[in-house]
Amino acid sequence: MQIKPKKSHVPRLICLAAVSAAIILLCTAVGSVMISPLDALKIIRLKLTGSAVPEELSTLSAILINLRLPRVFLAFISGGAMSLGGAIAQSLLSNPLASPYTMGVSSGASVGAALVTIFGLGAGLSGHTRLALAGTVFSIAAVAVCLIVSSALDRNLGSYTIVLIGMVSSLFLSAIFTLLSGLARDKTALLLRWQLGSFNAKGWDSVFVLLPVTMIGFIICLIKSSELDIISLSDRQAATIGVNVRAVKLLMFSVLAVMTGACVSFSGVIGFVDLVSSHLARRFVGPGHAYMLPSCFLIGGSLMTVSDLIARMAVSGTELPVGAVTAFIGAPFFVAVFFLKSGRGREAGSL
Repeated sequence: MQIKPKKSHVPRLICLAAVSAAIILLCTAVGSVMISPLDALKIIRLKLTGSAVPEELSTLSAILINLRLPRVFLAFISGGAMSLGGAIAQSLLSNPLASPYTMGVSSGASVGAALVTIFGLGAGLSGHTRLALAGTVFSIAAVAVCLIVSSALDRNLGSYTIVLIGMVSSLFLSAIFTLLSGLARDKTALLLRWQLGSFNAKGWDSVFVLLPVTMIGFIICLIKSSELDIISLSDRQAATIGVNVRAVKLLMFSVLAVMTGACVSFSGVIGFVDLVSSHLARRFVGPGHAYMLPSCFLIGGSLMTVSDLIARMAVSGTELPVGAVTAFIGAPFFVAVFFLKSGRGREAGSL
């Protein structure tokens, strides 16, 4: 049994990909120094072909290639990966409000970042690399502990058990982070700034680390899309059909932990994008994962890229936390969704 997508979803995905490309180009061109889209495309074409950039475009080329493009690409990849994680978590846990953060991904990454910042672990590596490595390792460890404890309590890895253990572990890790921050008050501002999320001062090295991790995770998600279709309906029904629910859940939760942990480590804790994007993707192409997951990646990447643009352009002379921008967008969205569903429920009950 599989949720079969409609044929009309292919042109919808093509249109969505075109819109995402336009958003990337726009966000690359807009900044304190404006670059026209035509000049941006010309510079990118010259760089790709190995041709010399004209003298009058040399300054714009340095800004575009060294500053704007890596930041925009990192924001897009992070938003896409986080949105994939949200869609997978909601399908596996049968909970429309589930996200990787439910399982302690962000709290684990925060503890890793705090240890690196306060105690200077990994002194031989650059600051961004140390944060990324520590955050990813602790995120994976947090999810692993959550799954091990959940498996000991419920071998079938029931949704209720995973959510409960995830919430407990997330609160525990948050308490550790608060304790570490309190013990090193001189580092509190730095840790808070990292937690609020930012893509500032990130280079191509961050993109080259995050891109392959995200693409491998994305491919695995697509390969398992048919099993995800069935599991999202019912664990029992999936087991009856012959799906190894436990194995699929362990694999997908591992993919979720690696992808989201790496993103959080580079960008900080940025919420709501994973939740908003997955809901929009299901409305756009339906619940079938074969088309919903690519749609979710494109919507999440575009939303994160636009949020980052707003963060750096909204207030002159300063940069807002990206997490604050996404929360400002996402909170009203979920209030609207809640009231919409409540209204439908009341209408159904009155019939």
